[in-house]
Amino acid sequence: MEKLREYMTVKEAAAYLGVCANTLRNWGAAGEIKERRHPMNGYRLYKRSELDRLIEMVDQVPAKPRRKPR
Repeated sequence: MEKLREYMTVKEAAAYLGVCANTLRNWGAAGEIKERRHPMNGYRLYKRSELDRLIEMVDQVPAKPRRKPR
């Protein structure tokens, strides 16, 4: 395993992405984001570079046009 400094806990990764920790856990369970486990305590860990890649993917999705109020 690479240096642990390159990884974030669930709480840190959720704050970094701006989502709830349970959302991040659900994405991991669904295989949408790769989870690793801390070798000593078994906690979930997320690699910072993979979270950055997810943010880049979101930035590339075109925004939907807003509907005008009636």
